[in-house]
Amino acid sequence: MLLSLLYQLMRALLGALTVICRREMSKDAELLVLRHENMVLRRQITRVRYTAADRIWLAALARWIPRRRWREVFAVTPGTVLAWHRRLVARKWHYRDRRRPGRRPTPAPTKTLIVRMAQDNPGWGHRRIQGELARLGHRIAASTVWEILTAAGIDPAPRRAGPTWRQFLTAQAKGIIVCDFFTVDTIMLHRLYVLVFIEHGTRRLHVAGVTANPTGAWVAQAARNLAYDLGTRLDELRFVIRDRDTKFTAAFDAVFAADGMQIITSPAQAPRANAICERLIGTLRRELLDRLLVLNQAHLVKVLNEYRSHYNRHRPHQSRAQCPPAVQANPPPTVGLAKHPVRRTPILSGLINEYQHAA
Repeated sequence: MLLSLLYQLMRALLGALTVICRREMSKDAELLVLRHENMVLRRQITRVRYTAADRIWLAALARWIPRRRWREVFAVTPGTVLAWHRRLVARKWHYRDRRRPGRRPTPAPTKTLIVRMAQDNPGWGHRRIQGELARLGHRIAASTVWEILTAAGIDPAPRRAGPTWRQFLTAQAKGIIVCDFFTVDTIMLHRLYVLVFIEHGTRRLHVAGVTANPTGAWVAQAARNLAYDLGTRLDELRFVIRDRDTKFTAAFDAVFAADGMQIITSPAQAPRANAICERLIGTLRRELLDRLLVLNQAHLVKVLNEYRSHYNRHRPHQSRAQCPPAVQANPPPTVGLAKHPVRRTPILSGLINEYQHAA
């Protein structure tokens, strides 16, 4: 390769000396001929492939030709010539001889164990996981644990203030009851306010009341009525979650605080903190309120009570193995439809249907 390159350079140098020694008229004529041949070749060949020696020769002659005439003389652009130079520099200064072998990659089983520890223990940070691995005999840097958790989409430094709303609601579901208001407009455009409660553990729905003027005294009385209806089941509940609406006064909180329950206010503009009640209101609208016209307050109370009975006694829930709130959460037995025919029972004037085995 080196000998061929030297041969090409000597040949080009001798050719240049021959051109210099000729007379001016002969050189001009030869340049015109070569320029015309160059134009003919450009029309016939779409892409010219140069060897390393060709690139060196063209780059050396480029300094003697004005830049404005490069387009006429050379078949390449100035950017191409500069790219050739950058390629030569990259070949010379590659630093391959100075490279040292880096740190060995973390074994795949160790990465899997780190991710599993973070998922099993949401409160553990990268340093806590590093300490647990060191106790098990796996020596690894805390920064490596940080990188592995970040690549897996896990926060390497979780919050220390306490559990998230989702973790709290899941862990304390059996002892939580939540409440919220929603509005219904009658056929005469009168707005009614509905106060509903729902138990997280059983998904049992309670319609506390319907009114056109929801004052603090009315809300407190609705809470007293609910506490009376719950009876002994009130002892199983520990938390009441409500929003920051001014209708929930101190008298409302005192009703539940008297039974040893703790009042928890959800953050402002945070529907996920009361997600189950928000989904319940959406279900009420999709299955009932958006499909009929409400005449007045008495009509709304009637349809809500009928739907509440359907919701608690019949409507299945995924979180309870497809069992209704008023039924123990056990998977129903598998039966054959040939021996057990199904009977349809319309409710709410046929708006919703219930299906049961015929007697």
